[in-house]
Amino acid sequence: MLAVDTATPAVTVALHDGTSVVAETGQVDARRHGELLLPAVDRVLAEAGVKLDAVTDVVVGVGPGPYTGLRVGLVTAATFGSALRVPVHGLCTLDGLAYAAGQAGLEGPFAVATDARRKEVYWARYEDSRTRAGEPAVDRPADIAEQLAGLPVVGAGALLYPDAFPDARSPEHVSAGALAALAAERLAAGAGLLPPQPLYLRRPDAQVPKNYKVVTPK
Repeated sequence: MLAVDTATPAVTVALHDGTSVVAETGQVDARRHGELLLPAVDRVLAEAGVKLDAVTDVVVGVGPGPYTGLRVGLVTAATFGSALRVPVHGLCTLDGLAYAAGQAGLEGPFAVATDARRKEVYWARYEDSRTRAGEPAVDRPADIAEQLAGLPVVGAGALLYPDAFPDARSPEHVSAGALAALAAERLAAGAGLLPPQPLYLRRPDAQVPKNYKVVTPK
C-alpha cells in the first residue's frame, strides 16, 4: 500500500506491506508540496526495493487542510490509482495524527489540532487513538479552549496556540506511515474507508472577484 499526505506542511509518503511500514519519508515545507511529493514516492520505492507496479492500494489523507497543498496529494493519488488500476482510499488526516499519537503511547480522550491558517485550527476530539468523537471542524482556538480544557491536544495547531491548548503533545505533523498502518488495520477488519475526496471545511482563499467587468471582443 502506498500512502501519501499533503494536508499539512508535511509532505509525507510511506509504503506498507499489510503488516508493517517498510519505507517512509517526510519533509516539512508548506510551499513545495508539488515539487517534493513525487521524489518522495521514488525514495520509498527505492528503499523498499520494489517497483511502482507492485503497489496494490493507494491511501491518501483527505484533510482537512488548505486547498492548495491538499489537492496535490489527492490528484497524485488519483493518478496513481488510474495508471495502476488499483483502489484509492481516503482517510482523515486528523485520524492519522491521532493514530500516531496512540502509537507513541498517548491514551484517550484527547484532541487533535492542525494549523488552518487565518488564526484558526482544524480539529477533532477522540475517545482513543482509533475512535473519533464527531466530525472535524475549523474554529478559532479561543472559541474551543473551554470545550477542550483538561485534554491533551496533539498537532501543530496545539503548539501554535499554547494559551488555548496548554497541554500540547507531539507528533506535530501527520506521518504517512501512521496513515498507512491505520488504513491497513481498517481494511483488514472489513471497515470502509473514505472516498478520496477533499475535506476542505471552508472556501479557498482565491476567489473570483465580485462585480468584475466582463470585457467581450467587438
